[in-house]
Amino acid sequence: MEEKTAHHDVFEIDLQRLVSAVWNRIWLVVIVGVVAAVITYAATAMLVTPLYQASAKFYVNNNSLSVGDTSLSISSSDIVASKSLVDSYIVILTTRETINDVIDFSGVDRTYSQVKGMISATDVNSTEIFQVTVTSPDPTEAKQIADAIAYILPGRISGIIEGTSAKVVEYAVEPSSQSSPNCVKNAALGCMIAVCLTLLGIVLREMFDVIIRTEEDIAKGCKYPVLAAVPNISSASRGGYYSGYGNRKKKRPMPSQKKSARPMVGGDIPFAASEAYKLLRTKVLFSFAGDSACRVIGVSSALAGEGKSLTASNLAYSLAEMGRQVLLIDCDMRRPSLDQKLSVQKTPGLADYLSGQCGSEEIFQICRMSEQGVTFRVVSAGSTPPNPIELLSSGKMNRLLATLRSTYDYVILDLPPVVEVSDAMAVGKETDGILLVARENHGNHVDLAAVIREFEFVGTKILGVVYNCTQGHAGGYGAKRYGRYGRYGRYGRYGRYGRQYRYYKSYEKAKAAADESKRH
Repeated sequence: MEEKTAHHDVFEIDLQRLVSAVWNRIWLVVIVGVVAAVITYAATAMLVTPLYQASAKFYVNNNSLSVGDTSLSISSSDIVASKSLVDSYIVILTTRETINDVIDFSGVDRTYSQVKGMISATDVNSTEIFQVTVTSPDPTEAKQIADAIAYILPGRISGIIEGTSAKVVEYAVEPSSQSSPNCVKNAALGCMIAVCLTLLGIVLREMFDVIIRTEEDIAKGCKYPVLAAVPNISSASRGGYYSGYGNRKKKRPMPSQKKSARPMVGGDIPFAASEAYKLLRTKVLFSFAGDSACRVIGVSSALAGEGKSLTASNLAYSLAEMGRQVLLIDCDMRRPSLDQKLSVQKTPGLADYLSGQCGSEEIFQICRMSEQGVTFRVVSAGSTPPNPIELLSSGKMNRLLATLRSTYDYVILDLPPVVEVSDAMAVGKETDGILLVARENHGNHVDLAAVIREFEFVGTKILGVVYNCTQGHAGGYGAKRYGRYGRYGRYGRYGRYGRQYRYYKSYEKAKAAADESKRH
C-alpha cells in the first residue's frame, strides 16, 4: 500500500503537454497581448501628463583649482576628478539661493522645491562638459528655466570655487516634442508583460490542473485500464441527465424538454456511443471469463454528475441484448435517477423493501425497449430514507443480493458517488467488481485516486474505468475514432441502402393497397 500511495504522490512535469497547452491557447496569448498594448497606449496617451525637456551645456575651465584649503591639479583625462567637479557644480546649482535666483530671473510661478525637482545635471561622457536638463509639462517653461540657469550658474560657480570658470557651450532650445511618456515603448512593455503573465498562467494552470481532460489524466490517479471511452451523447445531458449533490446540483429539464431530448439509453443512441457500450460489455464479459455464475457489478464514480447512472443503464441494456437475464438496481437513494431515465416507477423500490414497507415481489419492474424488443428488470431506489447507509449495509441487503444471484445472470448496481457520500462502500464489498466512471472536464484524478484507495481498502475488485462524455479527442472508441466508420451507423436510416430499403417498402405498401382496391 505504501508503494501505491507513493506512486500517486509523484509530481511529474510533461514538457510536451505544456508546450501543447500553450500552442492550443496561442490565440489567447495574442489577444491578451494586443488588448494590453492598446490599453497601455491609450492609458499613457490619455492619463499620463506629457513632459518636455530643455537642456543647456557648460564647459568648466579647471586648470588650476582651489577649493578652500585644498588645491587640485586636474587634467582632462582625470575622470574621477571630473566627476567630483560635476557633483560639486550640481550641489551649487541646487542650493536655495541659486534656485531662487533662477525663479526670479525666469519669472515662473514655481516654488523652490518644485523647480529643484525639475532640474537634473550630469557630466557628458565623463568630460569637463556637463549638461543641465529641465523637465516641465510646459515646453516654454522648461526653456525659460534652462536659460535662467545658463545665465546665473557660471557666475555662481566662479564666485564660489576659485580658479575655475564655467562657460555656456549650448543654450536651451524650446522642445517641439514630448520627452515622456513614450506611448509606443509603454505599449510594447505592456504587451510583453501581459504575454508573459498569460503564458505563466497557462503553464501553472496546466501543471496544477487535476481535471480529467484526456485518458492520460486518468492514468495519473489510476493504475486500472480505461475499458471504454463514451462520447458525449447530447448537449442536453449536461444540464438534465447529469445531476449532482449539494452545490453541484443542476436543474433538471422540464418534461417537455425531456421528450424532445435525444435518447440516452437503448439502441437509438448515437452509433459511436452504442459501440463504446458494446466494447464495455465485451470487456466486462472477459473480466469474468470461464465462470457462468451470476455476477454483481457496481457502477460508481468519484463525484456526482459523471454519468454513472447512464453507464449502468446502458450496460444493463447491452447485456440484455445478448439474451442475458439482467437486473438493474438503483442504490443511490439520496438522488435517484433511474426512474427518470428508464421511465419506471420510483416507488415501491429498494428503500421500501429494506425498511420493511413492502415485499420483495413488489419492487421488481420490467423495463421494455419497445422498438428493440430488449427487456430487463429494474429495482428503483424507492422512497427517500433518512438513513441510506444503514439500509445498504444491513443484513437484509446482503441476503437480497444472495437471492438474486440464483435468478439473474448479471446484477448491475447503480451506486452513489464515493467522494460525496460513503453509501457505496457499504455495498461495494458485496460486489464481484466495480466500474468507475470518470467524466471528461468534470472529474479529477486526485478524487479518482482517493476512490480507488477506498475500494481497495475494503477489498473490492476494480474492473476498470469508463471514460465518459468525451469530446472526440480521446483514444479508444471516441467520436474521432469512429469518424471514419461512423457512417455504418446510418445504414438502414440515412445511408444509400437505407434509402433504397425505404423506397422498396413504400413501393410494396402502395402495390398492396392497389391490389386490395381492385378486389373490392
